[in-house]
Amino acid sequence: MGITLAHIIGASLTIAFIVILGIFSGRWVKSSSDFSTGGNKAGPALVMGAIAGTLVGGSSTIGTAQLAFTFGLSAWWFTLGGGIACLVLGLVFVKPFRASGCDTVQQIISKEYGAAAGVITAVSGTLGMLLNMIPQLLSFNALVLSVAQINLTIVTLAGIGIMICYVVFGGFLSTGILGIAKMALLYFAVIMGGILALNLSGGFGALYDALPSEQFFNMFARGVGIDAGAGVSLILGVLCTQTYVQAVLSAKTDKSARMGALYSAVIIPPIGAGGILIGQYMHIAHPYMNPALAFPTFVIDHFPPLLGGVALAALLIAVTGTGAGLALGFASTLTNNIYLKFINKNASSKQVLIVMRVLILSALALAGFVTIANLGSIILAWGFLSMALRGAVLFIPMCAALVLRQRVGPGYIIASSLIGLVTVIAGSFIVSGFDPLFLGVGASAVTVAVGVMVKHFRLPP
Repeated sequence: MGITLAHIIGASLTIAFIVILGIFSGRWVKSSSDFSTGGNKAGPALVMGAIAGTLVGGSSTIGTAQLAFTFGLSAWWFTLGGGIACLVLGLVFVKPFRASGCDTVQQIISKEYGAAAGVITAVSGTLGMLLNMIPQLLSFNALVLSVAQINLTIVTLAGIGIMICYVVFGGFLSTGILGIAKMALLYFAVIMGGILALNLSGGFGALYDALPSEQFFNMFARGVGIDAGAGVSLILGVLCTQTYVQAVLSAKTDKSARMGALYSAVIIPPIGAGGILIGQYMHIAHPYMNPALAFPTFVIDHFPPLLGGVALAALLIAVTGTGAGLALGFASTLTNNIYLKFINKNASSKQVLIVMRVLILSALALAGFVTIANLGSIILAWGFLSMALRGAVLFIPMCAALVLRQRVGPGYIIASSLIGLVTVIAGSFIVSGFDPLFLGVGASAVTVAVGVMVKHFRLPP
C-alpha cells in the first residue's frame, strides 16, 4: 500500500502525545532520587510501566517477527522468558532486594563482598545493558527502512536522538509513565496485528497447514540447546539487570513492587505471540522479503491507514523506550558504584543528576557506533547475548550476596564474575548448537561453590 497522509497523521499525533507526556513527567524531577527511582513513591502501575515498558521493545516486537519469519514459534522465547522472569522477580526477589537497603545490584554485591567486587560486577554487568541497546537501534533502522530508503547511519543517529529525548529529562518517571502509555499502544498494535494475520491466513488450521510444523510450530526449532538457553538467558538476565531491579526499588511498598512485577509477567508474553503470527503470515505472503521488515511492512499493508500510523508510532516508541530505559540503568549503575564511591563521594544531588545524564548520552553514542558497524545483523541475537552476559556475570554473585552471607570469600565472587564473562564470550565463538549462557553460569557457580568449600572446610585457598 505504501505510506499515505493518514499514516503520517496517525503517527504524528501519537508521537506528539508521547513527547508531551515525556516533557510533563520531566517537570516532576527535582533531585537525582526523583530521576533514578522516582523518589521511591511508585505504585504497581508505575512499576509495571518501568519493567514492561523497558523489557518490551524492538526485540519483543520487530525482532520476534523477524525470527518467527524463519523459525516460527521458537521466537516466543524472548517474551515468554521475560514473563517468567517477572513472575520470579515478584514472587522471590522483591523482598530481599528491597530489604537490602541498596540502590543497585552491584551495591548488594559490594555490601557483602567489598568495593572491588562491586566495581568488577558494575563494569562487566553494564556491558550486557550496552549490548541490549543495539537491537533497539537495529529495530529502529528496520522500522524506518520499511517506510523510506534512508542512509542507515543517519537513521541510527536519529534513533539515538529520540532515545535521549525519551529519558534524559524525566529519568525513571519518564520510563515509568511513558512505559504505561507504550504498553497500551503496543497491545493495540500487536493484538490487532495478530488477529489480522490469523484472518488473512484463513485461521490457525490453514496457517498450520501452510507451514512446515517441525520448523514453524516447534518451540525448539533451532535446537534444544539454543532455544532453552534463550529462555533461561532471559530469566537470569532480567533478574539481575539494574533497570528492572531499579523498578522494584522505586515502589513505595513491597506489595506495590510485587504487584508491578506480577502485572508485567501477565502482559508481556502475549506481545510475542502477536509478533509470531505476523512473522509466520509474512513468510507465506512474501517468502523472499527481508525478515527484519516483516512487522512494519505488515502494518503498512494491512492496517487501516490512520490506525497503521498509530501502530507504526507504537513500534517506534517501543524501540526508543527500551533503549532509553537500558541507558538509564547503565548510568545508574556506573554513577552509584563508581562515581559516588571513587570519584566524588560528596557529590551534590545536582552533580549526580548531571553525571547520570552524561553517562546516558555516552552509552547511547557507544551503542550507536557498534550498531553502525553491524547493520543487517539478527536483532534477537543481540538481545539473547546481552541477557546471557548479564546472567553469567551477575546472577551467581547476586544470589551469593543475598543467600550465602559470610560463607564465601570476596576473591571467589570476583573470580566467578570474570570467569562467567570470559566463558560466555569465548563460548559464543567456539560452541555451536548450545547457548554459552549455560557454560558461563556453570563456571560462575562452580567458582562460588569452590569458595564455599574452601571457607567451610578451611582449605588453603
